[in-house]
Amino acid sequence: MTVPDLEEAVAFFVEVLGAEELYRSTRGPDAGFIPENFEMPADASLTLAMLRMPPNLNIEVFEWRGAELRTDRPRHGDAGGHHLAFVVDDVDAAVAHLERVPGVRILGGVKQVAGDSPRVAGNRWTYLVAPWGLMIELVDRSRVADPPRFVGPEDWKDR
Repeated sequence: MTVPDLEEAVAFFVEVLGAEELYRSTRGPDAGFIPENFEMPADASLTLAMLRMPPNLNIEVFEWRGAELRTDRPRHGDAGGHHLAFVVDDVDAAVAHLERVPGVRILGGVKQVAGDSPRVAGNRWTYLVAPWGLMIELVDRSRVADPPRFVGPEDWKDR
């Protein structure tokens, strides 16, 4: 994902969410390679950080530079809008932790899925916004009678 400030994003994922930074890399500007392989202007360049969130999620975070880059981002419901979702053991504890992080905004508090979505009734969830604007969803399945087999904390054990 592209972020406006790589240092801020890496610090958030590492210090707040427990990721591990694996490496960084840079590329460009390269008038032949960048437009052909990334559909970005010839003057664009990037720095990326590869992060690992144990045991099975890797997140590649990019910061692009260049004269023609747009800074506006789509809203959650706009074409190209997106969010990153994490299953957590205790959404209330996660929210309590994240409320203390400067720049994080919790959107509307914790909610619970009702009977109109019977397969996941009981899911407790909330959205939050990271300091640079990334929308993140937290989902707590502990109250769902027969939850779908998503990857979750019970899978995060070294085997």
